[in-house]
Amino acid sequence: MRAVIQRVSSASVAIDGQVRASIGKGLVCLAGLEKDDAQPDLDYIANKILSLRIFDDEKGFMNKSVSDLNGEILLISQFTLLGDARKGRRPSFTAAESPDTAREMFDCFVKKMTGLYPEKVKTGVFKAMMDISLVNEGPVTVLLDSRRLF
Repeated sequence: MRAVIQRVSSASVAIDGQVRASIGKGLVCLAGLEKDDAQPDLDYIANKILSLRIFDDEKGFMNKSVSDLNGEILLISQFTLLGDARKGRRPSFTAAESPDTAREMFDCFVKKMTGLYPEKVKTGVFKAMMDISLVNEGPVTVLLDSRRLF
């Protein structure tokens, strides 16, 4: 599983011009599911998201997590994170999980996150064309990979 984590002042996701979800201070998490991902991959990414110390403390050092601040999280499924553009000009998405399995796994991921961090997790809609708006604070962006490729 791969994830792009962005520290935000605010963010929202809209579908067909209608806001589906919005958050204040917190994290936007774009998540891509890879073939052969399993529960340990979901657990690893979920725990990393909640424990990443990427928010400033009183001295201006990144020592606080989203949960320390009682911030919000916006989860968005994004299979294109598994795109491989090393050859040619069109990315290959063969590493991405099939849509049906990815939907089930993303649902499990959302349940895991909401179980660990109740009432603070919002989502987009799986496989929908979404417009994401965000104010990246810092900017701070972190890449995660459950297989620890980076």
